[in-house]
Amino acid sequence: MSRVVIPSLVAFGLLLPGYASAAECNASATPARQKAAIHTLMSRMTLAEKLGQLNQIGRQAVATGAAGTQGQSGDDVIAAGGVGSFLGVRGVAETRHLQEIAVTRSRLKIPLLFADDVIHGYRTTFPVPLAEAGSFDPEMAERSARIAAVEATASGIHWTYAPMVDIARDPRWGRVVEGSGEDPYLGSLMAAARVRGFQGRDLTAHDSLLATAKHFVAYGAAEGGRDYNIASMSPQTLHDVYLPPFKAAVDAGAGSIMASFNELDGTPMHANGALINGLLRKQWRWNGLVVSDYTGVMELMHHGIADNRADAGERALRAGVDVDMVSEIYAKDLPQRVSSGHLPLAVVDASVERVLATKCRLGLFDDPYHGADVARERASILTAEHRRAARDAAGRSIVLLKNTQEALPLRKDIGKVAVIGPLADEPWAMLGNWPGDGKPEDAVTPLAALKKSLGERRVAYARGTGLLGDDRSGFDAAVAEAKSSDVVLLFVGEGPEMSAEAASRSSLDLPGNQQALADALAATGKPVIAILLNGRPLSVGKLADASSALVEAWFPGIEGGNAIGDVLFGDVNPAARLAITFPRNVGQVPIYYAHKNTGRPPNAGEKYTSKYIDVPWTPLYPFGFGLSYTTFRYDGLKIASPRIAANGRQKVSVAVTNTGKRAGDEVVQLYLRDEVASVTRPLRQLRGFRRIHLDAGESRVVEFELGREDYAFHDAAMHKVVEPGRFDVFIGGSSEATLSGSFEVTAGR
Repeated sequence: MSRVVIPSLVAFGLLLPGYASAAECNASATPARQKAAIHTLMSRMTLAEKLGQLNQIGRQAVATGAAGTQGQSGDDVIAAGGVGSFLGVRGVAETRHLQEIAVTRSRLKIPLLFADDVIHGYRTTFPVPLAEAGSFDPEMAERSARIAAVEATASGIHWTYAPMVDIARDPRWGRVVEGSGEDPYLGSLMAAARVRGFQGRDLTAHDSLLATAKHFVAYGAAEGGRDYNIASMSPQTLHDVYLPPFKAAVDAGAGSIMASFNELDGTPMHANGALINGLLRKQWRWNGLVVSDYTGVMELMHHGIADNRADAGERALRAGVDVDMVSEIYAKDLPQRVSSGHLPLAVVDASVERVLATKCRLGLFDDPYHGADVARERASILTAEHRRAARDAAGRSIVLLKNTQEALPLRKDIGKVAVIGPLADEPWAMLGNWPGDGKPEDAVTPLAALKKSLGERRVAYARGTGLLGDDRSGFDAAVAEAKSSDVVLLFVGEGPEMSAEAASRSSLDLPGNQQALADALAATGKPVIAILLNGRPLSVGKLADASSALVEAWFPGIEGGNAIGDVLFGDVNPAARLAITFPRNVGQVPIYYAHKNTGRPPNAGEKYTSKYIDVPWTPLYPFGFGLSYTTFRYDGLKIASPRIAANGRQKVSVAVTNTGKRAGDEVVQLYLRDEVASVTRPLRQLRGFRRIHLDAGESRVVEFELGREDYAFHDAAMHKVVEPGRFDVFIGGSSEATLSGSFEVTAGR
């Protein structure tokens, strides 16, 4: 993409004499000169201007003057240097207008940052992150993030609050939809891929978007699956499960991290200096920007560790939270704390320096508009190329869960198709949660796609029922259409508003009377193909029983209808896998594959073992599971060395053969088990995967290499160690793989 060249602030004559050194705050200057330029600028800033840089507000607050003192207009607040960044302001016209005020009317001409929630696409929406994780294709996730960055930056956005890298093992928590599921290995690879996609190779490039790894940390372990709730866990679990995706994001260069709403073992994360200043900044040597979550600083009062707004602000700032999102506590309540000497100015300066350094890294002192103009916005958004990428991503993210007697794929010469269900023609169900600037009129629904591909006369439609409630008035029409058709395509699940933030559920069943509709359609004797559109694992055992085939499409994005059609008719052979376990019912939750053993492991033949009396202890569908329109055989497992040292490399290979009649992708998965350790270890851990394409009858040897990081864990003293002993290897098409071997690690630390 060509870059739009805009003269720097110095060339515009916008910098005051004595501030010209800030022009060196760009990518071409050395780090030392950048730092000197920032310090020169800070030496000229008043306390109000410094705290203004730490103040993030929404457009509405400025429009009403709420961000300033009484009588100030919104524009005057910006001109006074009272705001450093904006949340939710998008579009070239608006961002350029506000930026122009900052760089022409404010005393020091410091550019603004514009932040937004660009989670899984901007105008071109891609599958929700949980769906993309199931592709087991980090390169695809990186491409999706790259396209989102191109579109968002063309609309004037500099900073996205993504990727969400929280490990989530409780599907009651609605925000499972925003992350990569339950596994830290898969989650780490997806986190790094999305950071690379958003930020590109050069943050000063006009299509680079500052990434934010969120929510730091353990937000996905919310007690009871209830959003915003507390989290409690062992230090080993924190460091071996919940922190690795953040470390992967940091290592990939993430410029920002967001603090999480939850407390962790008694300390709210917005006041957790041990983890923010201690772990992130000192141990990991990360020098990026920490932003609060929405009113997260203010909520320290609700947590009960701050008596008033000033106390909350001081605790958060001391802990290392640099930017206060919309609470306006830093700007309004901390001046007195600093002027009285209670809060050292050095604490403020440390955060101001990080904010200015971030603006420097983005090249905003050279080009405050970051290359965004009307022509680029028009040319970059919702292009045909982007739509093709969205369709491909959706197809690669759809999971086939059941396929009795090869009910799928459908014949293209099939007669009449009954399209039924509350989600068959709902555009928002394509876009899903946090759709960026996605618009429902741009989305292709399954009904629209099928009518286009099959023709209006071959497609009958009946909604049948709503998502919620017990209205069965549409059942008769749906059953009638089913009886007169060759196959029923039933679209059920959740609406986007039923998952994501503040959307926890106490039940994982299909809501409303959707199951009753499925049962009524199954009673017709016609084959029922059930397609799920949802943002979390659901307890769909009854739906599977009523269906000839079950397809998990999640919220698939703007091209979701076309992608679903591609899978149903065999133009795409499904190969995605579940990035999160599906329970049989909510009583099994939390349930995840990498669980630990007990002193009495479950045994169906023994009463006094760890299981239920009313349901199997096993999941409905395990992590890593997914079917294909072809079949695969695994054999020839080879482990290069029977024993290795702790720092040694171990090579493992397996032959995979497509034994079916169709070409297809297989996700080859390698799991590792440490048989005996000084602290208990998971029964299995994913330590490698490859998504490979094989023609019918083709075989390929797939190789993996294991190293110290794959064997290491934190012991009781919180040392990261590799202990000598035996390790078992399992390879196959899901977390229940049975092909196995073993080797020995012969040395410890």
